[in-house]
Amino acid sequence: MTKTPDTNDWRTPSVEQLADTLVSIQDRESMLAFLRDVCSHNELSTLAQRLDVARLVDAGIPYAEIARRLGASTATVTRVAQWVRHGEGGYRSVLDAEAEVPGA
Repeated sequence: MTKTPDTNDWRTPSVEQLADTLVSIQDRESMLAFLRDVCSHNELSTLAQRLDVARLVDAGIPYAEIARRLGASTATVTRVAQWVRHGEGGYRSVLDAEAEVPGA
C-alpha cells in the first residue's frame, strides 16, 4: 500500500516528545545548545537552508534564483515551496510570526 503525503504516521510518540521538548526550551542559548547536541552540522545546515528557502519562496523569488542564491537544488526549493503552500502549516506559522517582529 502506498502512503499518501497527508498521512499522520510521522506523528509518533517520540516525535510528539521531541516537539514537547522544543517547546519547553525557554531561551536562545539553551535552544542553540540543544540543537547542536541533537543535530549534526550537516543537519543543522540543511534545516537552516530550508527555512531560508521558505522565506524566499514566500517573498515570491523565482525558484531558480532561490537555488542560485542559496546553493540549494531546485528539487529542494520545489519541495519546500510545496510544504509552504500545502503542508501542515508549520512554515506558514513561522513565516507569519517573523513578519510580526519589527526589523525581522
